[in-house]
Amino acid sequence: MTEVHPPQEHSAAAHPTANPAHRTPDPRLTRRAALAGGVGTLIEYYDFAVYGFLAVFIAPLFFPSQDPAASILSTLAVFGVAYVARPVGGVFFGRLGDRVGRRTALIASVVAMGVASGILGLLPTHAAIGVAAPILLVLVRLAQGFSAGGEIGGAATYIAETVPASRRGFFGSFTPIGATLGFAVAAAVVGLVTLIVGEEAMAAWGWRIPFLLALPLAFVCLRIRMKLEDTPEFAAMAEKKEVVKNPLLGVLRDHPWSVAKVIGIAVAMNGSGYIALTYFSVYLTNDLGFSKSAVYWTSAIAIACACATFPISGALTDRFGRKPVLIAGYLSYIVIAVPVFMVLGATQSIVVVGLVYFVYMVLNGVVQVPAFPLFTELFGRSVRYTGVALGFNIGTIIAGGTAPYFAAQLVAWTGSGMAPAYWVIGVCVIGLLTVSTIAETGKKALPT
Repeated sequence: MTEVHPPQEHSAAAHPTANPAHRTPDPRLTRRAALAGGVGTLIEYYDFAVYGFLAVFIAPLFFPSQDPAASILSTLAVFGVAYVARPVGGVFFGRLGDRVGRRTALIASVVAMGVASGILGLLPTHAAIGVAAPILLVLVRLAQGFSAGGEIGGAATYIAETVPASRRGFFGSFTPIGATLGFAVAAAVVGLVTLIVGEEAMAAWGWRIPFLLALPLAFVCLRIRMKLEDTPEFAAMAEKKEVVKNPLLGVLRDHPWSVAKVIGIAVAMNGSGYIALTYFSVYLTNDLGFSKSAVYWTSAIAIACACATFPISGALTDRFGRKPVLIAGYLSYIVIAVPVFMVLGATQSIVVVGLVYFVYMVLNGVVQVPAFPLFTELFGRSVRYTGVALGFNIGTIIAGGTAPYFAAQLVAWTGSGMAPAYWVIGVCVIGLLTVSTIAETGKKALPT
């Protein structure tokens, strides 16, 4: 039998709607949950993503080299290193969320990310302290990865356990909206700071500003999340003394195939999405010669406009199910991957770049939005936070953090700007194979 730990802070009296099977969701609480999940994820992913947009400035400061390409590859490798800590963070915050409460874990993760990002903005460079500079950079990125590991799985779990079952897809879209808009806000902030201080000052000290902005943003998110209650699912679980002592052991013992399915879908989602979210900016500026400022603003506008379509994908998953929408997204990526890189390599128009970026990110919503409610529907509530966070973060390590590095390396190996298209096709095939093993869950209640 699963060993349980009787919680000390929760009771049915503290939450009169503790039985989720017999409650009518309060529309006000539903909106608040979606907002808190989306805004918090936005701020966390802004903090995490701004490094990618500043890679071209960070590279010579922390990894000086006679070969600019080598500096960029080293910087992108550090971007990927941060993902190594994500499963560890997922297990830590998952345990906190499954044992103490979803709200507590979400508060802790955003505070940790804000502090780590602020420290990154204060780091001395290689010119000041030599080889210690890249070592410190790696350590801070590991701290950011640890924090990010607990965020998106927790936000998806919190929203899924709070909103009406028939609208989990629609309201669940706020999680990927927040995560993706985090990249747009990061691009916009970097573009604005570059415009104000100029590229020369940006390379000297201006790159620090976007990182330091993480501190007030984290405070805003903290205020929002402090006002939340815990989810009815967690309250019911606590009332019935179903809180397990070791959620990780419970997940690995009782839900190994569910974890594997989350990993496969996360590989497809992140492997395709991170090509646009991180690699495009490096490819467009370093390889194709577009100005950094133009690329930042184009990225921000295209991503923001694409995010406006994400709730449509969410509504479609509520209407038709998770699987048909996911399959449509994967097949679409397979069809457009080669043409996308053909167009980017041939055009000199930033407007055309923006249109390609927009279409690519709309499809990113089609493969992201159904995934997060689907993840939560694969696990019982006693291990849901841990299961989602563990599977998602392992998949993100495999194909998310590595995507920009391998894309750049493929181009270096082959000499062809088309090479990253085959990476996109490969990860989407993995997504198709994974989805074929999953029964439709969109019309069912969350498993308890």
